[in-house]
Amino acid sequence: MSDLTTAPVPRHQIRASHTADTITVYQAYHPRIGVPAALEGRFPPAWKRERMTWVKPSFLWMMYRCGWATKADQETVLAVEITRTGFDRALRDACLSHYVPAVHPDRADWQRTLRTAPARVQWDPERDLHLNPLPYRSLQLGLSGEASRAYADEWTVAIRDVTPLVREIHGLLRSGAPEAARALLPREVPYPAGPLEHLGA
Repeated sequence: MSDLTTAPVPRHQIRASHTADTITVYQAYHPRIGVPAALEGRFPPAWKRERMTWVKPSFLWMMYRCGWATKADQETVLAVEITRTGFDRALRDACLSHYVPAVHPDRADWQRTLRTAPARVQWDPERDLHLNPLPYRSLQLGLSGEASRAYADEWTVAIRDVTPLVREIHGLLRSGAPEAARALLPREVPYPAGPLEHLGA
């Protein structure tokens, strides 16, 4: 989870569930994509590999985005375990999705980099258990072209349908049991990424 610690959290930090070899990211899909992906452990042919796809290491940010799996075409929430090698490669090759003067020499340089980068990064406000914004940021990683294809067909180790967990946590919140809900959140800790200065961190 994202708000377990009382220590100050850096404004830009990747927090995730991860092992020595993998990191878990979240996505939400219509059941026609999400259900077969979880059953087969890989994305089906209907998953368009040529399109940009956004992955989120933060469970609560995914809940904010999909409305606890209630938004249209986001009713199935997937926990996608991918290789850290692939994730780190995407970060290394990524470009910020918006121009930041402190990071880029000029706007034209940023635009050139963005056009060719296989991945892009956004830092959006992290969310608490009630989906209110927090004063620090959460990583959203967009993958396109070669990175999108590699994500689907090379980096993915396992895909789990966590929609039942989402509904259980949401149900506890709605019934006035936030501590019970909090206890079910995936444990997310700082991810040991390499230098991220080129991503504004």
